[in-house]
Amino acid sequence: MIYQDFQDLKLSALGLGAMRLPVINGDDAQVDSGAAEEMVACAIENGVNYFDTAWGYHGGNSEIVMGKALSAYPRESYYLATKFPGYDLANMPKVKEIFEKQLDKCGVEYFDFYLFHNVCEMNIDAYLDEQYGIFDYLMEQKRNGRIRHLGFSAHGSCEIMERFLEAYGDAMEFCQIQLNYLDWSFQDAKTKVELLNSYEIPVWVMEPLRGGRLARLPEEEEQKLKSLRPDEKIPAWAFRFLQAVPGVKVVLSGMSNLEQLKDNLHTFETDRPLTGEEMDTLLSIAEGMLNNTLPCTACRYCVSHCPRGLDIPMLLNLYNEHSFTGGGFIAPMALMAVPSEKQPSACVGCRSCEKVCPQQIKISEAMSDFVAKMA
Repeated sequence: MIYQDFQDLKLSALGLGAMRLPVINGDDAQVDSGAAEEMVACAIENGVNYFDTAWGYHGGNSEIVMGKALSAYPRESYYLATKFPGYDLANMPKVKEIFEKQLDKCGVEYFDFYLFHNVCEMNIDAYLDEQYGIFDYLMEQKRNGRIRHLGFSAHGSCEIMERFLEAYGDAMEFCQIQLNYLDWSFQDAKTKVELLNSYEIPVWVMEPLRGGRLARLPEEEEQKLKSLRPDEKIPAWAFRFLQAVPGVKVVLSGMSNLEQLKDNLHTFETDRPLTGEEMDTLLSIAEGMLNNTLPCTACRYCVSHCPRGLDIPMLLNLYNEHSFTGGGFIAPMALMAVPSEKQPSACVGCRSCEKVCPQQIKISEAMSDFVAKMA
């Protein structure tokens, strides 16, 4: 196992994410605790010491299952991370209640790592609102030793991350972002990494395989990669990409079975970051995967011609994400922060924007399709 230095700790470069644990009969809320315990045992035996869970994973049962699985090992032998569930605005006044319950669910007296969960457009105002006292409470728990290291995770834009960092950046010790070779450009992950590096905040990675999307590629693309590294499996390429990204410390993989875990453990036995040629090839493959997305360059010519004043580039970016992913939570969550009069449904189909679009995007049709997809 590769280890990364973080302050006075040595963290396993591979962390076990507990969002996609084995389940019974396809029911996400019914975790197969026996299979999960077997995975934890295998992970620990092979050097993994970082385990990541959250309040809402597996219908609220992930923290319970992980706490039970880890209870078989000395507390100082592993690092446990969980998060305050700010993705639900109803939780904002409940930070103390939820934190105490999380300790109880996990059966521990402290968390090694604790995060503001999913800082994004929907919740940034609430996270920064002093009336909820979330930051003050979590800092108090850190002073009391019940949180050893405090950080945040983010699915929002760079602008949202900057707002959060301007307020709390001095206290943030790490940040967890969605980072993989597809989102390097698609979700502007490259800029997010650069932002965190400028703050000297270490990067934790979630979705390294994009929910499994990068575990398999078309045969033609696989052959391109195999010609460069014949012995490397396709999922490993996503991890090797991350080994070449400055600032990355921990890569969290939500593994669903023992076979996936063992494959990833094998990959993280060695540090083999991509060469320049390999990086270019992989990013070219990613670009090809995005060929069917709308080629908006955010020139914003359209915005000045929209009678409703819609932020069309932002909406098209969310449309691309939602279409490519086949659904998901990122676009709906971001749209929750958009006033009704600025939603895709506010488009009147006048096509004024299309007359000035250099890419000749059929914007009105995209807005209509977006509304249908969200419905």
